[in-house]
Amino acid sequence: MASRYTRTLDFTPRAQRTEKERAARRAFPPPDPPLPPLAASGLPAASSAAFDATGWPSLMRVQAVAIPYVLRGDDLIVQSRTGSGKTGAFLLPLFATLDVVMPRVQALILTPTRELARQIFGEFERMAAQSGFKGALVYGGVGYGAQIKSLKEGAQILVGTPGRILDLLGRRTFTLDAMKVLILDEADEMLSMGFLPDMQRLAEYVPTPRHSYMFSATMPPKVRALGRLFLQNPSFLGLSADNISVDTLKHSYCRTGTEGKTAALIRLLEYDNPRSALVFANTRSEVTFVAKLLARRGFSVARIAGDMPQNRREDAMRRLRQGTLRILVATDVAARGIDISELSHVMQYDVPQHTEMYIHRTGRTARAGQAGVAITLTTFEDEVALKAIARYYALDMENRPLPTEEETTERVQSRATVTLASTLRSKSPQERERMARFVPLVTSLAEEEPELLAMLVDDLYQRKVYGTRQNRRSRPKRRKRPDRHKGDKSGGKQ
Repeated sequence: MASRYTRTLDFTPRAQRTEKERAARRAFPPPDPPLPPLAASGLPAASSAAFDATGWPSLMRVQAVAIPYVLRGDDLIVQSRTGSGKTGAFLLPLFATLDVVMPRVQALILTPTRELARQIFGEFERMAAQSGFKGALVYGGVGYGAQIKSLKEGAQILVGTPGRILDLLGRRTFTLDAMKVLILDEADEMLSMGFLPDMQRLAEYVPTPRHSYMFSATMPPKVRALGRLFLQNPSFLGLSADNISVDTLKHSYCRTGTEGKTAALIRLLEYDNPRSALVFANTRSEVTFVAKLLARRGFSVARIAGDMPQNRREDAMRRLRQGTLRILVATDVAARGIDISELSHVMQYDVPQHTEMYIHRTGRTARAGQAGVAITLTTFEDEVALKAIARYYALDMENRPLPTEEETTERVQSRATVTLASTLRSKSPQERERMARFVPLVTSLAEEEPELLAMLVDDLYQRKVYGTRQNRRSRPKRRKRPDRHKGDKSGGKQ
């Protein structure tokens, strides 16, 4: 029985979810006053025509809930999973709020990848077929000609990635003086792709007043900070699959096939590009094997195991905290006591041998309100054991398909393009003038020896994205031996 001298603590998954929901509401309040969901029949005429062009039978939940606030003009942060219909939630209101006669960019939709940009633009074209609105699709890695042409032809809605949009703004191809609406889609992915510096530069171009909306599957502090940078007193709508849950830790497992666990681990790391990851294996020999394999692949990685001196373990953890190390491979015993608030991923090379170790492992991430990802690699044999753990702790465990080699290559290439474009934008006029002498050489190499250029891009990617060289420089310096030829201040006399 509780009294004024006692306090009851509830550590059940349900209680933890409830507390995270309260934390998110404290960060961004819900809309005030609240509005009822909207049916398709309640859409403004122009939006209704765009909706009819899609062939959808009815508004999806995220559309029905979010569109009333967008039409009211609220700045809005919407937490909604990929595939929930959020594209329609921000596209449909544009047809009612923008000026179809004005041939200038009035809405800017920023996405993290060109694939998503193409998907959104395709949805816009389907909706806009009979509306009179024009759009432009802009992303890096391709020529400028067609993109500039569509902007010059009077596009009112611009969809694209931050890097290429910054390039075109810098060239004064277009301006955002007439912009009324800013939309950030998949904001968490935008940060994962390394767009934060570009987003901070873009903030200098977007005008005020404007209406701004941000959509994100997760709501970690860095995404919230991005929301504060672009949105004015935003309201928060939590529209996850469980209606209001804003859990910051996502549990999933990945069934490995003929590729094997090591190939699957490398592919997941390349695809997700975690800012920091802790990889667990059940034995010291597996820890050594995985760490060596990742190092040969070019990752910034270290290992800790029970046979290592304590000072080497502490050094590895210090480097992970400081960001000079990206991946730490560990056994359960060696990882005890690890507390790294910025840890984004926990990846389990093996299903833990004891049920309680799953919670100890995955509890290393999603601390203090941060977002986290827990991925377990499974075979057909140990998948049963993992599902038993999920049932025991009442965890929502998602079966995550392993990214294909083509999907991973596309993601890495997009990230490399972002890195190259961002590096170019940082160059001074003098540096650009010096670079010009190599343009004919690069053009020739692209046709005759593309492997040489691929080598340079790979080297830049390793340094900028994985921080491999930075990791090497960050190793503790050896103590210098005393110089026997130098005396003390008294001239060397004892």
